Parts: sequence; structure tokens; C-alpha cells
Amino acid sequence: MAQFRKQNKTLPAISTASLPDIVFMLLFFFMVTTVLRETDIKVTYSAPGATQLEQIEKKSVVSHLYVGFPKDTKLGKEARIQANDVLLNAPNEVRQWVVNEKSKLRKNEQGEHTISLKVDRDAKVGIVTDIETELREIDSRRVIYNANRAADAK
Repeated sequence: MAQFRKQNKTLPAISTASLPDIVFMLLFFFMVTTVLRETDIKVTYSAPGATQLEQIEKKSVVSHLYVGFPKDTKLGKEARIQANDVLLNAPNEVRQWVVNEKSKLRKNEQGEHTISLKVDRDAKVGIVTDIETELREIDSRRVIYNANRAADAK
């Protein structure tokens, strides 16, 4: 019988000539797929703490409302509502804003439209109640309240 000898072959070095191409393809991929939202928050916002939190599953159908005290003292000291980059003067303006936001979505996503309320922990409940009333009147009942994870009390 013939015997086969194991030859000690050295493996060739990995070619790094195509490495820059791969890096640029990855960079280009992430530049194309990343969506940056630029919202200038004009109100101070410190989220309240909560122990049971859930992540938003479909962020593309979520519109954010900020409720807090204005950073610019010229705008007063009362809590204000910010929708996108615009400060609303009264809670009844929320209704028109929601209708505009819903119209930006595709028809099949309009039923899933969700309002994310980011309310400052020191804001009065009355303004939140007014917003909820306006949302109820236009049948926009999907509302999320944002919070930070609180330290568990033991």
C-alpha cells in the first residue's frame, strides 16, 4: 500500500488589497440605511421614572409631543406643548397637528399611528388631560407615555 505523506504547507497570507473596498462598502451601506431625525427640543424635559417599561416596536408610525417648561424665558414659565419643532399655543392645536401627522403616513399605517407623550415630571396634569381630551375627540387613542427606568426599591 502506498503511504501518503503529510506535507507541511504554509497557508498564504490573507490579501488586504480589497480591505479598503469592503470598509467603504460598509460605510456607504450604513450611511444609506441610517435615518437621522433632527428635532430641536425647545422645552426642558426630564422623564419620570417607571419600573415596567416596553420598547416601541414600530417607530415609523410614532409622532412625538413634548410637554415641558420653555428653555427660552421669553416664552413664559408655564408648561408648553412642542410638536416637532413648533411650540403650540394651546392644547386644541394638537388636533390639527395629529391630523397633519397622520396624513403623512401611508394608508395602511394610519390606523397604527401612535402619539408619544414626553412629559416633564414637574408639568401639571391639567395640560396632559387637555391633550388626552383632544386626542380622544379625533379618535387617536394610541398614546405612549415616555419614562426612564427607575431604580428598583428593595
